Amino acid sequence: MKRNALLGAVVLLAVTSASEAAADGGPGPLGVTAVAAATPQSERVGALFAAADADAGRLVGEHFCTASVVHSPHRDLIVTAAHCLGGAGELAFAPGYRDGRAPYGVWRVERVFLPDGWAQGQDEDSDVAFAVLDERGGEDVEEVVGGNRFATRTTTGATAVTVTGYPDSLEVPVRCTNRPTAHNSTQQRIDCPDLTGGTSGSPWVNGDGEVVGVLGGHEQGGATADISYSVVLGPEAAELYRDAVSGP
Repeated sequence: MKRNALLGAVVLLAVTSASEAAADGGPGPLGVTAVAAATPQSERVGALFAAADADAGRLVGEHFCTASVVHSPHRDLIVTAAHCLGGAGELAFAPGYRDGRAPYGVWRVERVFLPDGWAQGQDEDSDVAFAVLDERGGEDVEEVVGGNRFATRTTTGATAVTVTGYPDSLEVPVRCTNRPTAHNSTQQRIDCPDLTGGTSGSPWVNGDGEVVGVLGGHEQGGATADISYSVVLGPEAAELYRDAVSGP
């Protein structure tokens, strides 16, 4: 799992809002991690909690991983790392979570979809998972915050991607844009500082609004805070997505 460490606060605070805006509009400053501005894109990313009173919209405990909304026919799907969903018990998702508040509500996880490679042997090449969320007030999560398209079989490093996630040590999301490179045929890596424990499950989103990676995989996302990994999203991930969207 991602090594838990304190973030480089000086680096985070030194990056200006203008630099953050540049990252939203294109590749921006590559390899710089900063607090993520609240934008329609970043609000699709949220923190996972081990327990919550979803009916009352109240979070319980501390966040431990990251997930993001992906487009689906039923508009109720999030993607994260498989190692974030392997435990038992109630889970909840808070999109756009900041400073103890869930501005878009608390969404209870209803069903979890793990690939066979992870369920049967915790294969690091299968470290991606989906979860279906219960609706709230007659609405599904994608209707509230939107969702990015889940894209498989893309070329690693074809474009820069933006990684957005929630370190355990912060109550706000951070983000970093850089170009991934191949670690091997089944894993990709990205050089971004200060992606510490809690950022597992963070989406890697390209300029077309497609999730082309999920922070996890090798060493459950990386043994250091400066290099992160994702499985290469291939046939197994595509089949898992089809399974997740085929339910009622």
